Amino acid sequence: MSEKYTKKKIRPLVFYPAFILLVLTIILNFVDQEAFIRVTSQARDFMTQDIGWLFSLMGVACLIIVIIAFFTPLGDIRLGGEQAAPILKKNTWFAVTLTTTIASGIMFWGTAEPISHLAYPPEGVEPMSADAVKFAMEALFLHWTFLPYAFYTVPALVFGFAYYNMNRPFSVGSEVSPIMGNRDQRKFDVAVDAVILFTLATGIASSFATAVMNMGSGMNALTGLPDNVTMYIVIAVLATIIFTAASGTGLFRGIKYLAHFNVYLYYVIIAAFVVLGPTVYMFSLGTEGFGGFLSGIFDRALFTGTAAGDDWASDWTTFYWTNWMAWAPVTAVFLARIAYGYKIKEMITMNFFIPAGFSTVWMTIVGGTSINFQMSGRLDLVSIMDEAGEGAVAYAILNELPFGFLLIAIYLIAVFITFATATDSTTNAMSGISTTGIESAEDEAPLSIKTLWGVIIGCLAVISLSVFGTDGIRILSYLGGIPALIIGFLSFLSLIFLIKNPEKFNKRS
Repeated sequence: MSEKYTKKKIRPLVFYPAFILLVLTIILNFVDQEAFIRVTSQARDFMTQDIGWLFSLMGVACLIIVIIAFFTPLGDIRLGGEQAAPILKKNTWFAVTLTTTIASGIMFWGTAEPISHLAYPPEGVEPMSADAVKFAMEALFLHWTFLPYAFYTVPALVFGFAYYNMNRPFSVGSEVSPIMGNRDQRKFDVAVDAVILFTLATGIASSFATAVMNMGSGMNALTGLPDNVTMYIVIAVLATIIFTAASGTGLFRGIKYLAHFNVYLYYVIIAAFVVLGPTVYMFSLGTEGFGGFLSGIFDRALFTGTAAGDDWASDWTTFYWTNWMAWAPVTAVFLARIAYGYKIKEMITMNFFIPAGFSTVWMTIVGGTSINFQMSGRLDLVSIMDEAGEGAVAYAILNELPFGFLLIAIYLIAVFITFATATDSTTNAMSGISTTGIESAEDEAPLSIKTLWGVIIGCLAVISLSVFGTDGIRILSYLGGIPALIIGFLSFLSLIFLIKNPEKFNKRS
């Protein structure tokens, strides 16, 4: 391994354009903050007002094609060939997949988002009404269960097949290899990787900012320290150091052990809410909300608010779709990498059905508790959210439960480890794409490259929170949306090609 490690070098045409553009973004904020705000706001407006409908259509298309792929002959093909042995056991595979995708998001938004929908629903829904309660739960399922994981699963399937079964390079460009045929796509791969690295850096910075805000609120709840920009900077620096150190241990050490520990923390949190919270209410409302979500999934997923001139969809649904799309191309590289040795059908199960099911349970329990506390008058979570921010909602709920101080501590640890694991895995994939010599699942990029990506992502996150607050999370998500949308669409077409004739492309039968 050491001999292969020394041969790894930066891919200059991939790394430097993305890195320099991100550095210039940071510099622009300090040199001319008004210009920075103007440019990012224009990008946001374009994504939400002009092409938001494209993201909605793409989400539904990904959902449909993933389910179709599960039942086709493609599902029986094993990544790496019939003799390939898995590199991760299934329980580890589950833990890593869950904690490196959207788990940091569900910990932040699971309690705060339904309160926002209760108080500020779209046109046609009366605030704080029974309709608003049902709408809030349905929106949670829409934004955090099957559609997000469909966004990730489509490019992951294509990359996994292309890298392990078509002998294509370790490049995001491999996610469109089936439609490229036998063409030499090396120049295309370089261009795609450079652009996607920029888009993912903005997307992961958005999630970094979410986690930092969440941890800031947690520290405030535990210690009384002010939840402000200074706190965010301290948390961001410490978090960057820790996840970089974990990344230095390699994929099959640091991430694996952190992920296992984190899943157990999730189980403790779920059990605490079920035992100490409004159990009957949460499961009854969750059942009703899930039924409404399934029966109206296309209406909800394709809702743009245009008819009523309402901005709710662009502020929430389009924000999420752009975020998932920005993450998807590089997250797919990581998810496919750890799926070696498993069949496509098993990969769909582990990357789509199981984590979406877990998220459904989480939102039922955590979101249902949040709604109950607000509607029953036990806590005025709307006022807490408006005064202290979204991050304060979860800790207010935990503090209201028996053993609140202990639960807050456990929750805060889970938030931190979730963030570290997700950032570790993504920078791992980004660093691999930026580096030559990644030839197998065990290969690792140099720690220096991982550190560089970690530092710049942390800077972007802190800047977004400092300048825009919570809106900064959304704006960063919008910046990477367009290139990711294009790659996502090409990956979708590539998966159709694979479904139609998998054996034509399979070189490892």
